[in-house]
Amino acid sequence: MHNMAIALHRKGFHVTGSDDEIVEPSKSRLQACGLLPDIIGWDPARIHSGLDAVIVGMHARGDNPELLKAQELGLKVYSYPEYLYEQTRNKTRVVIGGSHGKTSITAMVLHVAAHAGVDTDYMVGAQLAGFDCMVRLTEEAAFAVLEGDEYLSSPTDLRPKFHLYQPDIALISGIAWDHINVFPTFENYVDQFRIFTDKITPGGALIYCEADPEVKRVAESARGDIRRVPYDVHPHVIRDGVTSLITDKGEVPLKVFGRHNLQNLNGALHVCLAMEISADAFYSAIQSFGGAAKRLELVMKNDRCAVYKDFAHSPSKLKATTDALKEQYPERMLVACMELHTFSSLNEQFLDEYNGAMKKADRAIVYFNPHTIAHKKLKPITEDQVRRAFGDERIEVYTDSGKLTETLKGMNWTDANLLMMSSGNFDGIDFARLAGEILHTVV
Repeated sequence: MHNMAIALHRKGFHVTGSDDEIVEPSKSRLQACGLLPDIIGWDPARIHSGLDAVIVGMHARGDNPELLKAQELGLKVYSYPEYLYEQTRNKTRVVIGGSHGKTSITAMVLHVAAHAGVDTDYMVGAQLAGFDCMVRLTEEAAFAVLEGDEYLSSPTDLRPKFHLYQPDIALISGIAWDHINVFPTFENYVDQFRIFTDKITPGGALIYCEADPEVKRVAESARGDIRRVPYDVHPHVIRDGVTSLITDKGEVPLKVFGRHNLQNLNGALHVCLAMEISADAFYSAIQSFGGAAKRLELVMKNDRCAVYKDFAHSPSKLKATTDALKEQYPERMLVACMELHTFSSLNEQFLDEYNGAMKKADRAIVYFNPHTIAHKKLKPITEDQVRRAFGDERIEVYTDSGKLTETLKGMNWTDANLLMMSSGNFDGIDFARLAGEILHTVV
């Protein structure tokens, strides 16, 4: 929401906003643009008939006093994705959807477009190097590249976000059950992607990962007027810890690695081709792509050890990220740690979906905080439940982040890598500080 506010401010709109809590980096960014509210909290007096429209985010509840005042006055109330569509309806909309990989693919497309000099509006869900705001809305750009999240739009608009964008070029990277608090069955979840393909404009393109059987079924059942473009892992080779693409014009070295990243990269290539960016321009630009924040992001390394962090929390993301790091450094011991943090991951009925998710790790650790479970009003889970769910008696389970930190610092990290995976932060672990202490012990 703060990125949207900044983007509209830069476009010349008069923007005001409110929230009951504003934290960093949102606070400093809003302040720099003169958009930080004088008073934190909700106040219906801010809402008046002189407003053109109100944009409401998911954080606001249906009984929010400002929202109720806007409805009482008959003001136009947009959800975040609904307003993005309004601002991009006259552009070629590129929407990247999927249970995993959509942030990385969106980031790759934007990176290549910037290098190729192709002007784009955009919305992406992670901080990208070289971008100071993660929403851009202009009059001039011919394209709008949007990350297509399948979660709900707003308290008053319960449609998945990516149903509102009506893409001209769409991509589906993968389908793996998530958001079980909203989509109670796998079939119901898959239906959202079928609806997404139905929203593609007449004669549009659907780029899809054919390695995912569920994605392939959805794509093959799409309307006949939609052009289908399948993709899989880009041909590649790994030498001395560096992954290079195999192309018609030779090898192209990359900063990123892992099977899922190479799948994402191939999807991004086909999106760029659909945007009439040449393959040569793509390969030239993608060499300098360093990844999106918290997507297999290097925290710190030396010659004998590396520490990575990743946003991975769902079973498919967990497996892909763990496998990628082991494949890139097969000779090193891999210690993989994940935090059960989301509503789905902490639900005892969903836990079994994690079976085998960290199988490739030499030492696998799962952390959860019982207080987080209580806060989400979920049934408590036990350490034994977690071990059974992951299908591996070797799994180490921690419920105290301090003890987890001490265990990690006490390990031998010579010729070993650490992978920390969570949509949270293991209840306050400073990854950079931990990495520094670990690397200091390596000889």
